[in-house]
Amino acid sequence: MASHMGDGAKEEFLRDFGEHYGYPNGPKSIDQIRATEFKRLQVQDLVYLDHAGATLYSDLQMESVFNDLTNNVYGNPHSQSDSSSATLDIVKNARLQVLDYCNASPKEYKCIFTSGATAALKLVGEAFPWNYSSSFMYTMENHNSVLGIREYALDHGAQAIAVDIDEDIHPGMTGETLSTKMSLHQVQRRNVAESPEGEPTGDVYNLFAFPSECNFSGLRFGLDLVNIIKEDSSNILGISSVCKNGQWMVLIDAAKGCATMPPDLSKYPADFVAVSFYKLFGYPTGLGALIVRNDAATLLKKTYFSGGTVSASIADIDFVKRREGIEEMFEDGTVSFLSIVSIRHGFKILSSLTVSAISRHVASLALYTRKMLLAMRHGNGSSVCILYGHHNSKKLHHEMGPIISFNLKRPDGSWYGYREVEKLASLSTIQLRTGCFCNPGACAKYLDLTHLDLISNTEAGHVCWDDHDIINGKPVGAVRVSFGYMSTYEDAKKFVDFVASSFVSPQNHIDHGNQMKGQHPFPN
Repeated sequence: MASHMGDGAKEEFLRDFGEHYGYPNGPKSIDQIRATEFKRLQVQDLVYLDHAGATLYSDLQMESVFNDLTNNVYGNPHSQSDSSSATLDIVKNARLQVLDYCNASPKEYKCIFTSGATAALKLVGEAFPWNYSSSFMYTMENHNSVLGIREYALDHGAQAIAVDIDEDIHPGMTGETLSTKMSLHQVQRRNVAESPEGEPTGDVYNLFAFPSECNFSGLRFGLDLVNIIKEDSSNILGISSVCKNGQWMVLIDAAKGCATMPPDLSKYPADFVAVSFYKLFGYPTGLGALIVRNDAATLLKKTYFSGGTVSASIADIDFVKRREGIEEMFEDGTVSFLSIVSIRHGFKILSSLTVSAISRHVASLALYTRKMLLAMRHGNGSSVCILYGHHNSKKLHHEMGPIISFNLKRPDGSWYGYREVEKLASLSTIQLRTGCFCNPGACAKYLDLTHLDLISNTEAGHVCWDDHDIINGKPVGAVRVSFGYMSTYEDAKKFVDFVASSFVSPQNHIDHGNQMKGQHPFPN
């Protein structure tokens, strides 16, 4: 009987999402992909739902990497041997492949390989031409690796400002002028006593940073922001009141968003884009990239030099001649060339499925799961699940990625601790993530945590990754599940069933009649 009901639930899911779920027009169905390329999940009976943390590599991908490395000899690309020259050619082709993934012209952009997205963001922060008249502006929903750029800005006397983009106001045409509104948090500044008097001298550059997809909530920011900031910042309500000077440059943290919706840099010409490869296809780790506009790269100020970044240096006098190529200038030492060799095998997997099909596939799973969680009720009629990140505006916050962030409530309205949820999920062989996900701004925003709450929690001993999940009756983090290209309906169903059986009081667990009602994610 239970099996028949389960089949009926899947049939209903497929009626709503079958056009988009499971790669119906792809080389393999999702069931074939799981059976042949992710056998380890079945062997270990694992449901893996932390693709925002790291997605999984496939057996086929790793077999291709192994065959490549065992059948070829790859030398240090800084050497002159034949094997080194061959490696250098592959590294050059890998750069082009990364640029192509974001539709970035090699005439306008370069790909700098780094040790990860964090290193790419750090490179921008430490090399950006900050001065006292500069501003670093960033959305509240940003990873700590973006917030860390603030230290460079403040140390150079620049101001730093967090902003919220108002949900009910989005870019629209007023005649020929784009307009939007931002709510600014307090201006942060250090070294006030050292501030110069009078008008700024020399060129002034400001930096605006936002994620293509929030890793806390899954909220996707419309890339229209790039053009609005770069071309029309003087007309943005909020910015013009605190930033009256300089040219705006834009940084996109695409570490999370790139897996399902890479930014199209031909339409939205951001100056800097940070990418992480293990978020795209699981392997290799320890490798990322900074995609940088050529004109923006010329403004970056590099201090340190190393092997690979200099044409000549003299050991006992102050003489160094740096290399002029953008990639050579910023890639310190030997790049991780064996990892770079490996990324083409990951890109081959994504290309075979297509990013658009992957996006539709994971969106179907995310929408199904959101609707099932929202439909859950305790026996007294109260909601079980509070989801974070839902917005009504259509452009700057135009859709959700394959992340679901939430907390669970008891029938009396008190909260289940997210660590309790995580531990019980592990006992059910479900892998998910809890906490603030290194995104303190989004965490505070969605959980309604004040500065006083955050400071008092810290003073009480709460730190990232500890077991203090409820303080003074309020959650200090959330539960997050996220889907990848190899996720299945069965993964989502097992998770939904786990929540229902573990946290819903008896009677009326799910309003099955309404589980699929609402706006379809793929309107015609």
